Amino acid sequence: MGDIDEGIASLLDNVEETEENDFPVNFDDESSDDSMAFASAGAGTSSSVVKKAPIGDANVSEVDLSVRNFAPVEKYFEDEPNSVYNDPAYYKTTLGGEGEEAQRLHQLLVKYLNCTDPKDRPVYRQQMVSSYWNFLRSLAVKVVNLKMPLCKRLAMRFGVVLPSLFSPEQKDFFSRAVLDNVTGEPILYMDEWIREIAIGKMKPSQTDELPTKGPGNASAEQQRLQGLVGKNTGKIQSVNSLLSMKEGQRTNLELDLKEKALSLCEHDPIYGMDPPHTRPYSDIQKKAFSEINNIMRTLQKLDKEICANLKELEEARENIDHLHELSDNLAATSGTSATTVSSEDILAEMTTVRQMAKMTCGRQGNQFPVFTREFFHCMPAGTGFRENVLRELAWIESIDPNCFVRIHKNMPNRIVPYTLLVPSYGDSGFCWEPFDRYNRISSRGRIVIPMYPKDLKIACITAVGDLRWQVAKEKASFDWMSDGLTGNYYQYIESKKLKGDLKKFFIDDYILWITKESNGTQKLEKEVRAIFWRYLPFPQATKDNLKKMSPAYQELYQRDINRSMSDGY
Repeated sequence: MGDIDEGIASLLDNVEETEENDFPVNFDDESSDDSMAFASAGAGTSSSVVKKAPIGDANVSEVDLSVRNFAPVEKYFEDEPNSVYNDPAYYKTTLGGEGEEAQRLHQLLVKYLNCTDPKDRPVYRQQMVSSYWNFLRSLAVKVVNLKMPLCKRLAMRFGVVLPSLFSPEQKDFFSRAVLDNVTGEPILYMDEWIREIAIGKMKPSQTDELPTKGPGNASAEQQRLQGLVGKNTGKIQSVNSLLSMKEGQRTNLELDLKEKALSLCEHDPIYGMDPPHTRPYSDIQKKAFSEINNIMRTLQKLDKEICANLKELEEARENIDHLHELSDNLAATSGTSATTVSSEDILAEMTTVRQMAKMTCGRQGNQFPVFTREFFHCMPAGTGFRENVLRELAWIESIDPNCFVRIHKNMPNRIVPYTLLVPSYGDSGFCWEPFDRYNRISSRGRIVIPMYPKDLKIACITAVGDLRWQVAKEKASFDWMSDGLTGNYYQYIESKKLKGDLKKFFIDDYILWITKESNGTQKLEKEVRAIFWRYLPFPQATKDNLKKMSPAYQELYQRDINRSMSDGY
């Protein structure tokens, strides 16, 4: 990597000679097209056509509680490659219009690629980390612009600044990557993530630094109001699901009631009597009296619950109307609309995303942000493209069917978290937030998965395992050390006197649970296996198969039967 070919050197030299003023920064003027302006500044005419990243039509911010599983992936790669990486002006167009940060990145990249001293190379590499993220901050505030050239989006999405850093094979399958989100799932690349926040469809990620309330922070108050709107919207979705379920129960009971009432009206004649008479109620018909009484009592109970749900639904709708009114009044007095996302909010999100990328690598990991064949060692199926991640998440859900399920009023709601794909060389995914603090009922959590890990499957399992832990811990609240999944696991760790990160212990065991124990390979301690069997259950078909493979699983299977027969299950 210390040597670069003459063509690349010439390209870099040409960019270095370009003055900073030749990189236009005006994106507010609609008549000023970035790529066209850059072409007039000397980028050449070979790539004067603006290339736009396709934007998916799916509204991933809305949660559909009726969906029970992931749809199969129809296409992992495009049949025909995109020619964007063959554009000779790719590098110059990517850096064009981004001011000092682009110049700084260019200078460091030149030094890094040409460096032959092994002592200086790590220094330039470290300097490029901050420089590249500052460059991305410049792109982030413009990502909502549909005229943004595709190469700039790909710099955010895949970290591809200089296509010559691809190997031929890597260039081929990256050029055939599916750019549009046709899956309808909330699995987003970095540019899509920032764009969803910039246009107000997603809230900025939660951080420990809460915004200060007050007249000087109208934007924070708008976000709080929108959070309450989201909470009531989630309540409406949940209550609607409950109402549909109870209305279905009522319909079945009414049909049963009608059938039994009609059976009471049927009487066989008594032959040989004059005048003719009919027989009295039979024993089966007499039994129907008590059954009808039970149905009537159940219907009365259901009716009370339906009335309460309808009242709750109406209150939630009134709350939303009131919150919209407060939001409109605040907008009128402060000049900020409910959907307005300031550039400060976008830059704050970029700071958060940078922290997320760093966490996927760990303290000792490779935080180099630019794509290069020097560090990229993934196969096409093991690269963190959207479709590959969706395949892995679907596989995890097939083993742990409740991994995305949250219970509300004894009703399971499947809510897939927002999944951010960050172009990093990290190996671990993680959960940033289990759900929105203002809407625990139906809001999406947020998990982060690195795109270039050693093992994509493990990276996805660690993210889901972290989500599992955080959701269970939040559910148990103050009793998390004594109740449920987290309580039982905590007590096990304490009994073994193990020292270290409790959550890391759990995630490591969760990896074994998904990859080994689901196949009958016993890798966990007996106590951990019992905890996971109860609180992270396999599908029934898997349980039925495992009980035949080992007495250890047969014992756990029998415990399930015993619990189901007891009142305390």
